[in-house]
Amino acid sequence: MLGDFDLAEEAVQEAFVMALRRWPEQGVPDRPAAWITTVARRKAIDRLRRERRLTEKRADLAALARDEDEGDEVQPTTIPDDRLRLIFTCCHPALSPEARVALTLRTLGGLQTPQIARAFVTSEQAMQQRLVRAKRKIRDARIPYAVPADHDLPERLRSVLSALYLIFNEGYLASSGELVQGELCQEAIRLARVLVELMPDEPEARGLLALMLLQHSRRDARTGPDGELVLLPDQDRSLWNADEIAEGLSLTRQARREQPSGPYALQAAIAAEHARAAAAEDTDWEWIAALYDRLVAVRPSPVIELNRAVAVAMAEGPAAGLDFVERLMAEGSLERYHLLHSTRADLLARLGRQAEARSAYRAALELTANPVERSFLARRLDEISAARGS
Repeated sequence: MLGDFDLAEEAVQEAFVMALRRWPEQGVPDRPAAWITTVARRKAIDRLRRERRLTEKRADLAALARDEDEGDEVQPTTIPDDRLRLIFTCCHPALSPEARVALTLRTLGGLQTPQIARAFVTSEQAMQQRLVRAKRKIRDARIPYAVPADHDLPERLRSVLSALYLIFNEGYLASSGELVQGELCQEAIRLARVLVELMPDEPEARGLLALMLLQHSRRDARTGPDGELVLLPDQDRSLWNADEIAEGLSLTRQARREQPSGPYALQAAIAAEHARAAAAEDTDWEWIAALYDRLVAVRPSPVIELNRAVAVAMAEGPAAGLDFVERLMAEGSLERYHLLHSTRADLLARLGRQAEARSAYRAALELTANPVERSFLARRLDEISAARGS
């Protein structure tokens, strides 16, 4: 309604404050969402009236008044979930793909700017500037934010999938605090299920849900009794969730029937290979490396290249994987990505290049804030240093 994200957020926050004051005394209204919307709209009108440039805002005030006269009923839509409806709305095609996903994560995904910057492998300052520019474009170009019609959903699907994927990733490997933020993972999975029901003919929606379920199935095995990080090869596979694996494998088969496979279907296929292996040594790393080759061709990305390097190292040896990693180091796009340095450290250590491995582990430590990851990296660094001393 306002065409201004900052003003909208401020108005809603004021409405929340008023709700906290009134609802305990007067009771929760029958339609709390409509109550919040109405109060926020009135707060926005009051704020606009106080501004000096009132004449420039008369059109906004008139539109808001019309909206209030027309009532607060939500317009009917085939999108059955409020949050998913808003995510589709936020992924507006007038914005660049990265901007629409970043703004969706900030506004609806529960992520703060540092978390979003980490998801995009960029600096917090650069991400903050990107968000400011997106909000300014919406305001200055008066981009109409409305729930898209059914025929407009496909052109927004890729951005919606990216937003859900990054919400899940932040929950699966949190920037700070506990290693896993379960609520984010569960919400992303829930929304992916709704998306599959809404668009049953979209293989990438099924691929994304499959990927999330297969990754999430390992949650209980990812940390040890003392909360320490346990890498995939060392995990107790009896702790993996069999129901999520079965559903994920079924969805993966459905998504892979479509040719050519999209990026989420391919990532689900990679996760499925890990799920099928009864033990770490049974993993078909050559096939996983081949799947990564296809994935890089479909959606080139430095992070995907790094994952491919790990698969190549497992299939062909650490020297082959390190060649890929050193190329990424030379390119510099992942310079601030701690997993690049920790991967390089592990490969160097396996090749007996301990001094270089220690330096790489120190670089990784400097770039991660998650205490579980920091503890793991510090332990690896100590192990290498102790081996050197012996």
